[in-house]
Amino acid sequence: SKVFPKLAKSITMAAREGGEDPESNTKLKTAILNAKAENMPKDNIAAAIKRASGKDGADITEINYEGKGPHGVLLYIECATDNTNRTIANLKAYFNKGGGQMVQTGALEFMFDRKTVSEFKKPEGLDMDEFELDIIDSGLEELEVDGEDVTVYGDFTSFGSLSKGVEDQGVETFKAKLKRIPNNPTDFSEAQIEEIEQLIDKLEDDEDVQAVFNNIA
Repeated sequence: SKVFPKLAKSITMAAREGGEDPESNTKLKTAILNAKAENMPKDNIAAAIKRASGKDGADITEINYEGKGPHGVLLYIECATDNTNRTIANLKAYFNKGGGQMVQTGALEFMFDRKTVSEFKKPEGLDMDEFELDIIDSGLEELEVDGEDVTVYGDFTSFGSLSKGVEDQGVETFKAKLKRIPNNPTDFSEAQIEEIEQLIDKLEDDEDVQAVFNNIA
């Protein structure tokens, strides 16, 4: 699975940043939960944690790139790489072939708000009104319910507290990530979106790319 190497990097970086004990490292605990939600094997998870204290883990660099794709769509790309020269060369090639261009780092960052986003299926018997009240102090900014799907939003600085707040309410399986949400979403036609998604798919398939954010409404 192409997603496993990306999840492994997230686990390694979280363990390197905050220690290898998930009980005292919320970011690592959440990375492990995200991996389990994708059915990543336990051995892979353990290897990713162990890698944090080795040379391979030390060589991984987190770096972001920005660009404009077809029809002026804005793209913010988060990467984790052990070879920035390879990463930038690959990204430039994708943009050139996909009808776009990379821009100077920082040029588009203000167009996105960085948020903590937790997603989960509503557990049976969970009172959503009480749940919302109980996690406000954990950093909740917005709550969306779509059938059984629940999405919780907070400022990026509340990642640890909001993840713990959700877990403390008895939600055992959830995904939590830092996302960049466009503050001025733009409408594109279906034909334009199809062309844009071809470039996004190429970017997301790259082993060094952790996430690609856009300003599509």
